[in-house]
Amino acid sequence: MNTHFSHLLNRTWLYVTVFITGAAVMVVELLGTRLIAPFYGASLYVWTSVISVTLIALALGYFVGGRWADRSIRFGLATIIALSGLLTLVVPWLAAPVLLMTDPLGLRMGTFVSTLILFTPSLFMLGMVGPFAVKLATSSLEGVGTSTGSIYAVSTVGSVIGTLFLGFYLFPQVGSREIFIGLGLGLLILAFCVAFFERKRVKLAISLPTVAILFTASIILLPLINDSSKQVADDRHFQTRFERESLYGWVRVVDNPEENYRLLMMDASIIGAATISHGKNILTYQEIITHLPKLSPGMQRALLIGQGAGHMAMTLKQLGIETDTLEIDPAVSEAARTYFDFTPTGKTIIGDARYEIRKLEGPYDLIIMDVFTGGSEPVHLLTVESMLQLQSLLSENGIVALNFVAFFEDGHNAALASVAKTLARVFPYQIALISEPGREFNDFIFIASNQRIDVDTVGLNSQQRNWFKQRLVTLDQTQGFILTDNLNPLESLQTRKSEQYRLMMVDFFGLTQFIR
Repeated sequence: MNTHFSHLLNRTWLYVTVFITGAAVMVVELLGTRLIAPFYGASLYVWTSVISVTLIALALGYFVGGRWADRSIRFGLATIIALSGLLTLVVPWLAAPVLLMTDPLGLRMGTFVSTLILFTPSLFMLGMVGPFAVKLATSSLEGVGTSTGSIYAVSTVGSVIGTLFLGFYLFPQVGSREIFIGLGLGLLILAFCVAFFERKRVKLAISLPTVAILFTASIILLPLINDSSKQVADDRHFQTRFERESLYGWVRVVDNPEENYRLLMMDASIIGAATISHGKNILTYQEIITHLPKLSPGMQRALLIGQGAGHMAMTLKQLGIETDTLEIDPAVSEAARTYFDFTPTGKTIIGDARYEIRKLEGPYDLIIMDVFTGGSEPVHLLTVESMLQLQSLLSENGIVALNFVAFFEDGHNAALASVAKTLARVFPYQIALISEPGREFNDFIFIASNQRIDVDTVGLNSQQRNWFKQRLVTLDQTQGFILTDNLNPLESLQTRKSEQYRLMMVDFFGLTQFIR
């Protein structure tokens, strides 16, 4: 009876340990993207780097952990977990110097190298847990195959639960820095418990002092880790009025009182801007809003996808057009209402556009997509399939206006051509406008419709007609791709644009404004 209970106890504490450390692996991996994204952008490169580094670190941990488990007597599971806790705890502290150090490497290499430096140590140690646990299990349970399979199955279940708990609960409630700190301290506390349970293999006189030293070092570093974010955030030119870490990114409202402007930011992207004194919109490309209703007289109802600060919706209100707004991030919506005086004129919808537009009822006379302006882009919203969804919501004479940031390259830019070719698959008519003629890096506004768009025949006065004609551009559609849900290389086509946008933001704000 006592032997059976001992086997059950050994099995239980091992399973609890690998469950928790399995969850920790996924928490570190997901938090990694949130820590890097404000600095390098929430792009495919960030996800690729974090996933690759996670796999590299775990592979090394499995290999080294297996060899040490067979040979080490003084190095136990408790020490491994305590080291992983300390290394996880210091990640937010090291983030700023590492990101600043890797910045000269550029977007892709900078992302990968910073991720490699920041997350490999803790993930490497967490990867070592599995082999050590298997070694301990096979000394007390029959069947190496069964023991190994059970250990890794429980670890995987822990990863699943950790992912769901982080994504569905923690992210909306707690900041990334606080989660890193909490996870590190949790692993250190777990190490004390493991030291007691593995005392038959590693004596408490050996494991406990090591764990205690690592725990003490963590407590000493804790104030420095907490203060590091405040030191980075200090800037005499910019004042943070609002800050919220949402499911989708780091949302901030930043003021520059000296120059009288206020910005709404998502990670490293500006999604709204206005004067502090009068709340006047200062994003040049949004001037198009005052001209769009002239292209199809009689507009009464509009849909704005990508609400941002809400200026376009408020401009349409002044023109007598009721506007439904669709914004993925509730933190952005809150900031727009509180700091930019946004007042909805139609329905306010919070959610992902591809999902939400399926539930909308048209017709809309005008649909505006303003989600392709920053350092990263929701490419799933720019495909033939998504355009077909928008077309189904249009009135007979309705138009779709899509803003897109890119280099002009004399009309030979493959990304711009891809947008034009994709729209042409759905809409028989379109025109393309450049926001600020003469600039290479620019906002481009695509206007597509089921009816012919001719600025010479619509109800424009001479000044408005000239405004359009000065901005009309012709694009070489022999370049690029038709973007579909199956094939959408838009993000790779926009690599140069992402790097340029980031350089502009860094020149404007300084690097430290993009470090949590």
